[in-house]
Amino acid sequence: MSRYADHEPACVDSPANAIELVIDARARDLGGFSVRRVLPSVRRRLVGPFVFFDHMGPARFAVGQGISVRPHPHIGLATLTYLFEGEILHRDSLGTAQPIRPGDVNWMVAGRGIVHSERGDLAHEAHLHGVQCWLALPMAHEEDAPRFEHHPAATIPVVTREGATLRVIAGEAYGARSPVGVLSPTLYVHAELDPGATLPLPEEHAARAAYVIDGSVGCEGQRFGEGTMLVFRAGAQPELRALSQSRVMLLGGAPLEGDRHILWNFVSSSPERIERAKQDWKAGLFPKVPGDDIEFIPFPDG
Repeated sequence: MSRYADHEPACVDSPANAIELVIDARARDLGGFSVRRVLPSVRRRLVGPFVFFDHMGPARFAVGQGISVRPHPHIGLATLTYLFEGEILHRDSLGTAQPIRPGDVNWMVAGRGIVHSERGDLAHEAHLHGVQCWLALPMAHEEDAPRFEHHPAATIPVVTREGATLRVIAGEAYGARSPVGVLSPTLYVHAELDPGATLPLPEEHAARAAYVIDGSVGCEGQRFGEGTMLVFRAGAQPELRALSQSRVMLLGGAPLEGDRHILWNFVSSSPERIERAKQDWKAGLFPKVPGDDIEFIPFPDG
């Protein structure tokens, strides 16, 4: 999706030992469709490689409405789309035309440049609920050739613990490894927790956070509900306890080397590279999306 972090969600320090920050998602209208944006925030630009985190929906669309994101470019990042409900058709300048459905993973590595669009079903009533993330690429891979991977739900490893079902969407956790082709150590897990279930966070990842999709969880004697991200201190051993039937996303991984700059849909360790991408898009030098090449999102000058 096309987006720009023009306002930031609020962050507050937590006095709890394991919790470094608590971030409340901020609603943002993307042209008739609302998302809850969590990353980047004022005091936490990223968690591991995750530089963007949008909670989409849950939303219900009447006939003729729905998600319709025109072609737009990316560099220097990978997008990861994961749905709980609904369907989105992904098209890109590689010639991909791939619908994503609940439990599937769409993983698109932009590298030196890619263009894509995302369209919903406008001919029928539809529902949509999911999460879309951007992961910054390591410096050695920022200019990789773009690529796209689709992983059906049946190929995503599932780990079961008492009262918990854990889908390892990307990277490694709880003794399982996702088939998604990440380029740095990554933690990304969809956890479904029964009331009273406890879940320790994996200790092998340096940066870790948990985002409550729905329900409520306890941690360090505090209660956290839907739309809240807990960012944990390095080296801490946090444990979540489900206070109701809950869904939680665990995210993080290895810290990136160096800083990352974000402008519109572009991420890079080099401001000059972002400027070049901006000028290339304005000049029409990015490739077209086959089957969706009539319209596009212009660069938001001003």
